[in-house]
Amino acid sequence: MLSCKQASRLLSQSLDRRLTWRERTALRLHLTICDVCRRFGRQLLLLREAAKRMVRLTEQNEQLQLSQEAKARIASALDLDRH
Repeated sequence: MLSCKQASRLLSQSLDRRLTWRERTALRLHLTICDVCRRFGRQLLLLREAAKRMVRLTEQNEQLQLSQEAKARIASALDLDRH
């Protein structure tokens, strides 16, 4: 049986990769008995969707976009940090 710490780690990882069959099965079993981890999983999904919405809204709003000059300064600073 997974601990809550292990379950929360798997819930988080499941957003970035496909869990193995064994991981999915263990996680499902844990979630059937643990309200706290089920709530945590729902919160993760809500945060992910909110972040996606914010990206879409930001990309559509020209006032929130960086100028070409700002992009160039950032690119230059990143290049300096690499060397």
